[in-house]
Amino acid sequence: MRAIEERDLLVSPDLLVLLMERTGDGSEISVRELAEATGVHPSKIGHLRTGERKTAAHAEALAIARRLGVDHLVLWAPVGRTVPAPAYDPEAIPA
Repeated sequence: MRAIEERDLLVSPDLLVLLMERTGDGSEISVRELAEATGVHPSKIGHLRTGERKTAAHAEALAIARRLGVDHLVLWAPVGRTVPAPAYDPEAIPA
């Protein structure tokens, strides 16, 4: 039986773009440089930036956050069976 790979949900594509413009050390990093530093394919990073892709493997998410100089949970939210979906409350939605 194949093990289920943990995945993380990108909190915001715009936040990823912003963090790439100014990493934890103050420098900018390109898609290609981030890909080389993290071992993630450049097209996957490009798709995360545009919102075409919303998740990444947990190990990839950790590597991206580490290279950008932020804590993992600043940029990513864990998803899976152990994380319940948010409750739907129709009254909480503004009219």
